[in-house]
Amino acid sequence: MSKNQKVLFRSAAFVLCIALLVAVIGCNKKQQGAEKGSKSITLDEEEVPESKEKIKVENNKIAVIETDKGTIKFSFYPDEAPKTVENFIKLANEGFYDGCKFHRVVAGFVVQGGDPNSKDDDPTNDGQGGPGYTIEAEFSDLKHEDGAVAMARKSEPNSAGSQFYFCLGAQPHLNGQYTVFGQVTEGLNVVRKIEKGDAMNKVYIEEK
Repeated sequence: MSKNQKVLFRSAAFVLCIALLVAVIGCNKKQQGAEKGSKSITLDEEEVPESKEKIKVENNKIAVIETDKGTIKFSFYPDEAPKTVENFIKLANEGFYDGCKFHRVVAGFVVQGGDPNSKDDDPTNDGQGGPGYTIEAEFSDLKHEDGAVAMARKSEPNSAGSQFYFCLGAQPHLNGQYTVFGQVTEGLNVVRKIEKGDAMNKVYIEEK
């Protein structure tokens, strides 16, 4: 074997050794990857996916509004309007609505109240007030039936705060544009007697 042949033989052997070493390392990595991939993932062992917490208001609450004309009671729709129901209950429990007047009454349409500005002696600012914040709209398939309770708002959908209204008869043109969150269960005849300026003497929440 000539000197050049010996050099070529050694070079080929070296390259072959390197190739075998790379092949062995590659196989080990593939095996480790396969073992990782075959490991079952359970919620107990691995990361638990984040869940969006939903507001849950139990459907056993009734709103009670005492007026000089009589008492009005309405139930809530916590599944369709959870944030709105929660907000109304919060404000009622704080005594926010006590003393508010029904500042807007349109025969055959709505009776509206819930503005804290209506507690003063200046009727010109009625209909402009609120709790100091707004809540998101929760439009749903609920209809504006006779006695439906819904949130009043400005032109911006997410601008409701504390003002609400009772429907005097069905108002289908309002469907899908305002958040319906309740339905009168007692005292619909009282609602029909309400006049502009009548006060909500006391508003509170009771259980069914």
